[in-house]
Amino acid sequence: MRHHSLQRDSLLRHWHGMAIFCLLLALPLVVSQAVAQELSQAQGAQEESQMNTNELQSPVPGITLRFIDSNGIRLRIAEAGSDNDGPLVLFAHGWPESWYSWRHQLLALAAEGYRVVAPDMRGYGSSDAPLDVEAYKVTEIAADLVGVLDALGEEQAVLVGHDWGAIVSWQTVLLHPQRFRALVAMSVPYGGRPPRSPMDDWRAAFGENFYYILYHNEPGGLAEAEYDADPYGLLSRLYLSPDSPREPKLINDPKASAGGWIGRLGAAKGLPAWLRQQDLDYVVGEFQRAGFRGGVNYYRNFQRNWELTKGVGSDTITMPTLFIAGSEDMVIAHASAERLGGAMSKIASDFRGVKLFPGIGHWVQQEAPEATNAALIEFLGQLDN
Repeated sequence: MRHHSLQRDSLLRHWHGMAIFCLLLALPLVVSQAVAQELSQAQGAQEESQMNTNELQSPVPGITLRFIDSNGIRLRIAEAGSDNDGPLVLFAHGWPESWYSWRHQLLALAAEGYRVVAPDMRGYGSSDAPLDVEAYKVTEIAADLVGVLDALGEEQAVLVGHDWGAIVSWQTVLLHPQRFRALVAMSVPYGGRPPRSPMDDWRAAFGENFYYILYHNEPGGLAEAEYDADPYGLLSRLYLSPDSPREPKLINDPKASAGGWIGRLGAAKGLPAWLRQQDLDYVVGEFQRAGFRGGVNYYRNFQRNWELTKGVGSDTITMPTLFIAGSEDMVIAHASAERLGGAMSKIASDFRGVKLFPGIGHWVQQEAPEATNAALIEFLGQLDN
């Protein structure tokens, strides 16, 4: 019995020793894995911090960038005049743009004593870009803008929107009239909710021919795939004046089946006077990082927005409202100030008029910054009197 007991004790000591030996062998691996995980996490945090730092480096002196939480997502906002006592002016950009489209206005209005803020809209720049198409419906975008006011601790603001920013702004002041004291819409007028969906009208008008809004609504992400493959090609062709010289188009067939949009736009022979190479490079860089899907998703909500605003678009905008555009902007199709004003007066009971700048195209606040700034300052001054 003693022999068996000694044998058992010997085996136990052997197994115990082997367990310790195996533990000692494994310990460096466990420690190294833990260290590696910590290093990886630290490196990831460092890379994220560096990325955030880069994204918060403003290319314009006098304008600062930071992140805020709004309506459940993170938005990057550009600010100027944050120490000013003047009213808040909130800018909403269009497609394909970013906060940078408002650089001239941010500085000019801040110099006049206003607090001014321009976010990268949802899906653009360094703001969050949800994948779901429905996340870009107008009610969500309007809630984003209201969320900016909440994050800044402001009860009200003057809302200024261009292009898609104007489309959103018209609906935002209808949905949240108590949060905005005035509206300035640029490029895209509004005369109330149409009785028929615009998507139906465009499909009927263009049929099998190419139209960029219908292209943006094609299934399979065709539009963003084309734009993501050549951001500079697209933006350098779009960011031009009406009289800018171009190379011949690569696609002349009007049928949608002939190809995408870039080939239908003649390449620029040079930049317009209002756009420096560093300006274009900055915007291109923003889309190289963020991609075009978010911005294109706005177009995929035209039908949904029309349905959502069934009970909203018939309401009247009672706040002071101004419209600004270039006379050569393709969106207004050479409509006169009288015609534009007559249409918008039907929805805006305190309509303050139309400012049409001769010879100016779609990018009005960048093509004619001095005239745009003067019109804004005059309008804002009227509100304070």
